[in-house]
Amino acid sequence: MPRTRSVDTSDDTSAPRVHRRTVLAAAGAVAASAGVGYALRPADGQAAPAHAASEAPVASSRKVPAPLVPYTKGTTLASVAAPLSSSGYRRLGAGPGWQRVVRGELTAPKAGRARRRTALAAFVQFTDLHLMDVQHPLRWEFFRSCDPHAWRPQEALTVPGAVSLVERVNALRGAPVTGSPLHFVMTTGDNTDNNAHLELEWFMKVMSGGRITPNSGDRRHYEGVQNSDLKQYWQPDSSLRDSDKALGFPHLPGFLAAAVREVRSPGLNLPWYSTVGNHDSLPLGCYGPRDSYFAEFAVGGKKLMTLSEPEAAKLQKAMKNATDPHGTDFRDMLKAHTRQMRSVTPDESRAPYTPSDYLKAHLNPAYAGRGPVGHGYSAANLEAGTQYYAFRISDDVIGISLDTTDPGGHYEGSIGTAQLKWLEQTLRDNQDAYAVVFSHHTSKSMDNTRTDPRRPGELRHTGDELVAALARHENVLAWVNGHMHKNVITPHTGAEDGHSFWEISTASHVDHPQLARVIELVDNKDGTLSLFTTLIESAAPHRTDFADLSQTGLAALYRELSFNAPGAKSLAGEPGDRNTELVLRKR
Repeated sequence: MPRTRSVDTSDDTSAPRVHRRTVLAAAGAVAASAGVGYALRPADGQAAPAHAASEAPVASSRKVPAPLVPYTKGTTLASVAAPLSSSGYRRLGAGPGWQRVVRGELTAPKAGRARRRTALAAFVQFTDLHLMDVQHPLRWEFFRSCDPHAWRPQEALTVPGAVSLVERVNALRGAPVTGSPLHFVMTTGDNTDNNAHLELEWFMKVMSGGRITPNSGDRRHYEGVQNSDLKQYWQPDSSLRDSDKALGFPHLPGFLAAAVREVRSPGLNLPWYSTVGNHDSLPLGCYGPRDSYFAEFAVGGKKLMTLSEPEAAKLQKAMKNATDPHGTDFRDMLKAHTRQMRSVTPDESRAPYTPSDYLKAHLNPAYAGRGPVGHGYSAANLEAGTQYYAFRISDDVIGISLDTTDPGGHYEGSIGTAQLKWLEQTLRDNQDAYAVVFSHHTSKSMDNTRTDPRRPGELRHTGDELVAALARHENVLAWVNGHMHKNVITPHTGAEDGHSFWEISTASHVDHPQLARVIELVDNKDGTLSLFTTLIESAAPHRTDFADLSQTGLAALYRELSFNAPGAKSLAGEPGDRNTELVLRKR
């Protein structure tokens, strides 16, 4: 772990000065009900959209707000869910908050910087929501026979859990350190789990607002592993002594009916942007599409719920080792076990969506929310078949969203040469602004260089190559991503001129501790910059009530079930990966 040191947060969270133009930019972005994409430069071969960089989210008639106050209520600085006991099924309650840690690996922090700071930007990162149709036929819950965490007891509650995260962001009255308005929310991929149309609809409504019924197949009741009477899965409504109840999981009559009941999302009260992940692009998040079998199976009426431990272990190993990137072994296994499958209600809405479908959903006016139109994507992306773009965060900062999914198959990522060239050109064209880069994959999970079947002559590039490219541009401050479901913050220094930046990887919202991250950029006015990272939980109460199966009660259960999930690992990271101040030398 890189060296870190704790600091007196009473000094470093004092309210800084704020650029007038930064406050106006944030206020304008929040107020713009229609939203603007602020594309800075289209991908190679694209025409610039009409709302290119000449537009700025600044309204000159707006008044300067009153002095801003840091807002830490509802953040993990104030409190974090913690177990109330040390064994068995552990109930959660409110625990102490996580202290902020200053990290000075890239440059030494200077005394008195809190009094000099000027806020540049503030935003929220969501990642790995994994909104999932748990009744989908093409799920591999049966891997639980060899891996207890391959199926998780909380999975039926991803939608109310995500809505509660939206409610938390809506309750924030400013950024935790600067108090400045939050500019936007960015999702960094794996927004859906099964690459299914109905999951994409759920995601769009969670983010932009609407009514969601997280159910499929027979809309009258749940059909899946949790009412299968199979002991390897938690059977919440049944008195059956399953393997999870043996560990203390509760008997909750009515749980499944509640889990598939209508949920209402208020939608974010901020503009939001989207980044694509492997679960948003590939069947099961890892198989390169080659034939129609998986699409047909997804909408069909059969579901395999059990598999022997040796068979499951062999198939899971092939998936992890990338020896079956197109799912040939998986397909053959399903065909061989047709007689062991159970009948479920077919549903066309489970069909996989394409990259084009993903873009069209974001461009759909019905899901505009607080904007911007397209949530970063434009008609030019649709025409060119690309899923990367740049946008204006504030006068001083731009954002760049990358597509690191490898269409050739496997859950690890890479980027193609055209996208890498576009990235570097965008950074050169905006040398006067600081840049924050967003992607789904991390630098250590971009080692998959399979050929993109849509661009067979194009080379793919790894995480190490992307780090080297970003280090060539002194305006890059941070690379923000997810994928690994764990909080990790990594310093990077370029080999040539020593330019440095921070890589900020954030835990998922499907596995415990189910977090999102607020990121603030400030100028310390002493030759350094600071990036503040502050983790937030959902708005659901820390303490659960087994009798409360309301939308809020389910969101609280979502967190507690994830904490107790068999096989779960600690993903919160070290203190220096959570609430931090990351110091950089100013260019």
